[in-house]
Amino acid sequence: MAIVRRSVVCLLLGLILGSCSKLELPELDRYETPPGFSEMVIPADNAFLAERVELGKALFFDPILSVDSSRSCASCHIPAYAFSDTLAFSLGVEDRVGTRNSPSLANVGYQVALLREGGVPTLEMQVLVPIQEHHEFATNILDVAKKVGEVPRYRDLAERAYGRTPDPFVITRAIAAFERTLISGNSRFDQWSYQGDWKALSPSAIRGLDLFQSDRLGCASCHSGFLFTDQSFANNGLYEEYADPGRYRLTGIESDRAVFKVPSLRNVEVTAPYMHDGSLKDLREVVLHYQHGIQDHPNKSPLLRTFQLTDRETDDLINFLKSLTDEAFLQNPILHQE
Repeated sequence: MAIVRRSVVCLLLGLILGSCSKLELPELDRYETPPGFSEMVIPADNAFLAERVELGKALFFDPILSVDSSRSCASCHIPAYAFSDTLAFSLGVEDRVGTRNSPSLANVGYQVALLREGGVPTLEMQVLVPIQEHHEFATNILDVAKKVGEVPRYRDLAERAYGRTPDPFVITRAIAAFERTLISGNSRFDQWSYQGDWKALSPSAIRGLDLFQSDRLGCASCHSGFLFTDQSFANNGLYEEYADPGRYRLTGIESDRAVFKVPSLRNVEVTAPYMHDGSLKDLREVVLHYQHGIQDHPNKSPLLRTFQLTDRETDDLINFLKSLTDEAFLQNPILHQE
């Protein structure tokens, strides 16, 4: 239960599982962070309240947000897969095929620029993107608010959480409040690195960590810090020519063409397929890409380097990446649909 501070866990359990006899709802200015993590920045107009998280969670799992009430946020961001899914491109309303692979939402509250081109600065704003995207929910926030406002439970929760009806302000902030509770920091790597459990990592995973951090491979040049991403933007040589313009779509700058945000590697074992287009089906294909498949794109990151791994080294590196899986996070009943 390392998601929020202990008192908040009790509140959420009481709201979701009925386990606390009395509910008090203090406004908190931060979430408790796992060892090794920094403090999360919470907007002043969306400080933590348990009712806000409860409302946001209910909306996250409710297909009411889509034009035909057929798709929810959780349709593409499934808890068991670290709030990603298993498709190259997720399906929106009327089974419309999406345009990019769905990223994990684990630790999304720490992200400073959202979407793969980094064009959205806050979670509150990001909620609007799938709502209006033709290939996702294909509607608009005003129509969504009208539907949500017709549900008595949502009207009651909105009043208790924000003191107002479930309007666009309430809907966007409630979903963001829930998403900020999606904190994953209890993997075997964390237990070994931050919690003093020296048996949590296998010898193979430790060798893989050494490879990951080595200058020879340079993985940690981009996948650094407690999120295993520096949140920069880079081209990793996936193709010589890209169908997706990447960050260029946002900036119009030629050096941003086919450049995408460096993803976090936390829970990477369960978020296949990989890359912005889901073109690599497993971790072995990813490792092989960096060994043999890097294409000479004009914007290719200068940090990429050629290296060769033995079969054992490849296994070691993959075993380290698998040690970033947080089973407690994936199985936490509080984060699953009621």
